[in-house]
Amino acid sequence: MNIKTLDELVELVKSKPKKRLVAAYANDEHTLQAVNAAVDLGVVDATLVGDQAVIAENCKNLNIDINKFRIVHESVDTKAAAASCDLINNGEGDILMKGLLPTDKYMRAILNKERGLCPPKATLTHVTVIENPAYHKLLTVGDVAVIPLPDLKQKQTILKYLVQTAQAFGIEKPKAALITCSEQMLTNIPACVDAAIIAKDAERTNMKAYVEGPLSLDLAIDPEAVAIKKFNSPVAGDADCLLFPNIETGNVFYKCCTKFNHAELGAMLMGAKVPCVLSSRGDSAKTKMYSIALAALMAK
Repeated sequence: MNIKTLDELVELVKSKPKKRLVAAYANDEHTLQAVNAAVDLGVVDATLVGDQAVIAENCKNLNIDINKFRIVHESVDTKAAAASCDLINNGEGDILMKGLLPTDKYMRAILNKERGLCPPKATLTHVTVIENPAYHKLLTVGDVAVIPLPDLKQKQTILKYLVQTAQAFGIEKPKAALITCSEQMLTNIPACVDAAIIAKDAERTNMKAYVEGPLSLDLAIDPEAVAIKKFNSPVAGDADCLLFPNIETGNVFYKCCTKFNHAELGAMLMGAKVPCVLSSRGDSAKTKMYSIALAALMAK
């Protein structure tokens, strides 16, 4: 099955064994609504770590049965994040989720050397799956939120996770575009040099993906631009994955999709012991539910 929408992603995950989710500082309504929806869909069983009184009050206001969750009381956000990581490390969860705490506190808990979730020398990166009404299928992109200026090795790791995610959607050999400002090998632009090296290495190692770079965005996603420029590549105009050269490029692309085209998305961190849902505190319950489904699909 080749899934092309986030609703199809949810249906795919529903057909698989349930995963165990731990939500760190799950005090806010959007987190509770998203987790509740995922539980009702049979995607996860959930443990909520946070202020029990606040969680109970919000569940009451939302008409959510609190008894469907396991509650671990911790009223301080940083302690809730640490306790959530402890639960994962103790084998009591397959997915971590950010609730009502800032991203920096969430990341510090994951990266903590004693109680966190990052193996030694791991590269933690953000993977976003975007359903854009202007595109004919899902786009898996990175990194738009965590690594400011990835070096060559980090880009190769990001590419690995993008391809793994696309493969989980049923795409046997995903088409990955290494995005720069041009399809030409401009030696004075480091992103072009990195892209050429990564594409050649993917070919040399027989990576289970079509990898093209350097590649401009229009050639990655627009068949008309491909025809006009007469660019020949299996990736051109039909990319499944976009690897961006830096966080500014990726973040602007992501926000253009959501703000101009009202795209929907799911997002997670990869590289930790388990997938970690990382969405904005202001994201909708629907976005957070899609992110849970995405993490459940990628969880072992």
